[in-house]
Amino acid sequence: MKSKKVVITGGPSTGKTVIIQQLEARGYTCFHEIVRSMTLEAKKKGNPESFVSNPLAFVKDPFEFNKRILSGRKEQYKESHNINKPYIFFDRGIPDVLAYMDYFDQRYTRDFEVACITNRYDKVLILPPWKQIYVSDNERLESFEEAIEIHDHLKRTYRRYDYEPVLIPTGTVEERISFILNELKED
Repeated sequence: MKSKKVVITGGPSTGKTVIIQQLEARGYTCFHEIVRSMTLEAKKKGNPESFVSNPLAFVKDPFEFNKRILSGRKEQYKESHNINKPYIFFDRGIPDVLAYMDYFDQRYTRDFEVACITNRYDKVLILPPWKQIYVSDNERLESFEEAIEIHDHLKRTYRRYDYEPVLIPTGTVEERISFILNELKED
């Protein structure tokens, strides 16, 4: 059986992590977001008083930080080949790295693009910015307005790599999970 690889993406504070946790609690295989722990690590090493929305401003080498994120996401993708389940969920996909780099106006090398081209997902689901649930925290540093811009970058980046992200409507966690599972059944 070939597992379907499903990305759940969206800007910050759209509910991705809760959805991933609930899918995992229901027995689905899920790969978790790797950036939150890396952002917390970068923040601890940087100057916390001047830390605003971009964790890359506080790492010695932003390009290297992004290479680590890319490497981690590629490793998750590679690991997914060893799993024999109908669906595998990813909290963000490889193209997210490029979307964020574009948002922060950072250059990347061809290997970033090749990673998006050669590591293909079967479905991309995107959560919209949602003011009512938006919260900033120690690892989520963007404002709501920045979250809207990031959402737009994510949509453009996935489309650039021939995906058509499906918008997950706002609602309760249960409603959103039902939408996701129904969307997958229709495929």
